[in-house]
This record gives sequence, structure tokens and C-alpha cells, in this order.
Amino acid sequence: DTLSKAPAPRIILLHGGVFPVHLAMTSFAQFLIAMGYPEARIKHPGDERWSHSPYEPSERVAGMIAWFYEHEGVRPMMVGHSQGGMQAIKVLHDLAGTFAPSLPVWNPVTERPEARTSIVDPITGRDLPVVGNKVSYTSAVGAGGPSGVLPNQWSVITRIREIPDTTIQFDGFFIGIDWFAMTFTETGVPRFANASGKVEVRNVVLPAGYLHVTVPTTHHLPGNPTFREFLDTYRPTGERPDETTMPGSYSDNVLYAAENWFMIRRHWVLEAQRFVRARRGLVAPD
Repeated sequence: DTLSKAPAPRIILLHGGVFPVHLAMTSFAQFLIAMGYPEARIKHPGDERWSHSPYEPSERVAGMIAWFYEHEGVRPMMVGHSQGGMQAIKVLHDLAGTFAPSLPVWNPVTERPEARTSIVDPITGRDLPVVGNKVSYTSAVGAGGPSGVLPNQWSVITRIREIPDTTIQFDGFFIGIDWFAMTFTETGVPRFANASGKVEVRNVVLPAGYLHVTVPTTHHLPGNPTFREFLDTYRPTGERPDETTMPGSYSDNVLYAAENWFMIRRHWVLEAQRFVRARRGLVAPD
């Protein structure tokens, strides 16, 4: 109720690459809205789609992130599933200049690039290149595996576990047994890492009973009082969430929903505070 009155960051959802897996990310969008997140900050402002394809050029998403920040004043978030998780990491590398020294601003309303490679930072009023923008929160589940051999992932596959300094926090989710991503946490947790130590990186292991294809399917959770109470009171406790405390069955994906929802709320608060403080001139922007 309180946060709904505060500036909300744009959430860019990135679905997997096999039809119709995009429906799982549509379900996650509906989950967020039912939990109270503004629908207008999830739907694409052009064609009103819920999520983006991993086959869309990643530099376009990077340019769009800069456009959203300039127009909305709060840094966006990204949530990726499967190939969409790989795409989210690729976008972070685009923003870091890993692949190109400059990128055009992408207008999501006209669906065209603009004739500029920088924006006016809404907090400082200074020129801010697209390469150098940051997102506030990024999460990826099921990123990696055989899909890395596809041409759209070639540039990032050797960097898939390297998180650049273009997100404030990154949560990498691994399913206990994931044949699609080729990660098996019973023999050791594969890890995402940030070389500089400037990004808060969390590696989170979901129960082996969760399924790679359907893990974002969560639209049914907010309407159930038991699930809702769990989501409202959940606090992350470590690398392996305690599945003995989760309500429902593995197919409900409640731990994935709870982990993401907690962090989305956290960065919603932090971005709103940053926006308000900058407007009041109370603190120097970071």
C-alpha cells in the first residue's frame, strides 16, 4: 500500500527461447501485479507485451534501459528465465561496453533507435552514455547449458558467469537438477561472480523438484491466503532456501517467487529513496 505511491522501477522480463515458454514469464508478470506492482511498469509501452525474446538484439534492450531511466527517474530491473537469463547477463555486458564502446538510445514507444548514444541523467542532469548505465536488480534462473551454442548467445557464453558492474545486485538461481541448463547442484554449486566486488551477487539453489521450463509460473500464488502470508513474511536466509518451510508443492514455485519478490521490493524502496532524496537535494547521487 505504501510502495504503490512511490516511483516504481521498470521491470524488463526476458523469457526463454522455446515456444510457448513465454507464457511462464507472463504468469510471473501477473504474479507481480497481483502482489501490488504497477502493471504500467511491466508492460512494454509500445505493443504492451509482457516480456522480451532472447532473440531480440541485446543492445536494443540496453538502449531501452537508458531511455526508461531518463524518462522515469528510477533505474530499471531485469528478470530472465532460461535463455532470457543469458540475455539479461548479455545486456549487463552491453551496458559495460564489453562488446561495443557506444550504443544508441532505443525508444520503446516508436520501436526505433534515436540519433544519440547518451541520455540526460534525471538525477544529476549530466550527460550519461548508454554504455555506463546501470540497472538496480537483475535475476536469472536456468541460464546456461546447450542453448549457449546458438548464434545469439555466442558472444556471452564464455562470460555467462561473469557479472559486470552494471547492476547493483544480481541473483543467480540454480535448480537442484537442471538438465536444460546443465547444472547439478548436488555435486557443487556453480557460481556467478563479480570480479571487482562492487556488485552484490547471490547464488541461490532452488529445490531439485522444481522444473526448468515452468519455474516462473506463479500467477496463482497471491490469491491463496497461505501462499500470500508466506510471500509477505519471507526473508532470504542463505544460498539454499529451506524447502521444509515452503507451503504447497514443488510445482507452485513459491520459493522462486518469494526470493524475487523480496528483492524486487527492496530495490523498489532503494530506487524510490534515491529519487526522492535527489529531488530534495539531501544527498549527492551515487
